[in-house]
Amino acid sequence: MSSNQRTIVSFHAHPDDEASKGAATIAKYAAEGVRAVLVTATGGEEGEFLNPAFKDRDPEELPELRLKELARSAEVIGYSEVELLGFRDSGMPNSPANSHPNCFGAVELEVAVRPLVAILRRERPQVLISYGAHQDSYPHPDHLRVYEVAKVARELAADATFAPELGDPHWVQKWYWSLWVRARFEAIGAAIAAKGIELPFRMTERTGDDDLVTTRIDVSATIEAGRAALLAHETQVDPNSPFWFALSPDELASIYPYEEYHLVDAPAGYLETDLFEGLEGS
Repeated sequence: MSSNQRTIVSFHAHPDDEASKGAATIAKYAAEGVRAVLVTATGGEEGEFLNPAFKDRDPEELPELRLKELARSAEVIGYSEVELLGFRDSGMPNSPANSHPNCFGAVELEVAVRPLVAILRRERPQVLISYGAHQDSYPHPDHLRVYEVAKVARELAADATFAPELGDPHWVQKWYWSLWVRARFEAIGAAIAAKGIELPFRMTERTGDDDLVTTRIDVSATIEAGRAALLAHETQVDPNSPFWFALSPDELASIYPYEEYHLVDAPAGYLETDLFEGLEGS
């Protein structure tokens, strides 16, 4: 990639994570001509059919279906490329899947890191988005590993002594964590509750990342892309879900038109409205 091409690499654990975390942000930047590369660590093999319309389908079909859904979702969002790391879904904490030899959470760290290093060196992004260090509310092994791998891969991608066969060194200038912001949930949740819809207990009890916010992106013009991306994962999302789809894109944009992130190593009190803020040529 040309060093002049604005590029984001967004790193996720499973198919559908790219739709539920930051989809509208990526859609916004893709529409502005930014190259967006999606990296997905696993195939979501430990998932289930969550849409009642698929209740009679063979569970063996699920992995293939999820990858097809991922491709459709990525196209809707505007990703230029999708990279599959090929590891297996680790399943929920303390499940038998945790011990599978190729599960993302169990393979040796360098094995998990090398493909991401290769992608960072080839794509040469200015921005990397992953999950963060604070995941107590949802400690999925693969989500925890995404953070760990992103952290190490960013350092090693810039280290000329590490695996030179993977490409020329590259330093990703800005590393962001996607956040679960309680203020956002409460604003949207109040609007959903006003329609007489009960909120999921797990979300009402979840601790927010509000104190980590450094970056607030206005996604009012691309919220609809996030909804369409979720619907592309038809095995995982019930289109009649009163929670996910109770509010229209226009309602969401009027209630809370932002997606928020934490910029690693930002100084205290730092606030910005653009992932490329402060970068030369932005």
